[in-house]
Amino acid sequence: MFHFGLIGYPLKHSLSPVLHQAALRAAGLKGEYSLFEVPPSEADVRLPQLLATLRRGLLHGLNVTIPYKQRVMAWVDDLTDAARACGAVNTLYATRGRVVGHNTDAAGFWEDVRHRLPVVQKGPWRGLVLGAGGAARAVVYTLLKQGWPAHVVARRMEQARALAGHFQRQGLGPVHIHPWEARTDPKAPWFQRDLPVLLVNATPVGMHPHIQASPWPVEGPWPQGVVYDLVYNPRETRFIKAARRANLPAADGLGMLVWQAALAFERWTGVASRVVLPAMAQAVEQFS
Repeated sequence: MFHFGLIGYPLKHSLSPVLHQAALRAAGLKGEYSLFEVPPSEADVRLPQLLATLRRGLLHGLNVTIPYKQRVMAWVDDLTDAARACGAVNTLYATRGRVVGHNTDAAGFWEDVRHRLPVVQKGPWRGLVLGAGGAARAVVYTLLKQGWPAHVVARRMEQARALAGHFQRQGLGPVHIHPWEARTDPKAPWFQRDLPVLLVNATPVGMHPHIQASPWPVEGPWPQGVVYDLVYNPRETRFIKAARRANLPAADGLGMLVWQAALAFERWTGVASRVVLPAMAQAVEQFS
């Protein structure tokens, strides 16, 4: 009997239980998936408690979402190479009584992008990431691994500088950071025509219930390239609608959600992601 769960705040609209119950059925396994909603005011107590439960074997795997993908790293015993390189954790498991932090966001992001926006495989491209949190780190890591110039636009420049410094120390190349207001500056590098742009929203802006918000001015201007929104609720955000009106190919983040979940499930159970991926995708299509 497997016991999995998700740590984050808020979690009211999470599709993770739907995903992992579908995976358990597809794999012929018994188990349950719980939501562990942890208000920020309780994080310093609740997070180590949950990791201690995992360490004792009472839980068999945890996912981590906003706002704890970096904060949870303070209480893990070990990090995988992927988590260390990203500087963020979205998957936790225990081995030999030690809690290991892992990251499946980066791999999940790239799998979905190359399947749904296949033109990016013709690269090189320029990456433009909106936001500098834990999800943004996984995206930036992926861009750098592709050898693309990576630009981050953030409201919190201190957070952006920390992100850039992390990847500089990892030896993965420079990350160019810019203030939020610069995203529509006509002199910005992403408006140049030398490289097409993969524009990624790695913020929660536009997520339900704030569906009228957009991280990019809907009237533009838009860089030449494609758009990817990590938000998946709603499926077609105002950001995506505006990009499509500007004739830019655009994709939502539901596919990334499915891929990262399947890769986490594989890490927890040993069942290959390809075995459960179709069932997980079908399950969330019915609820999205």
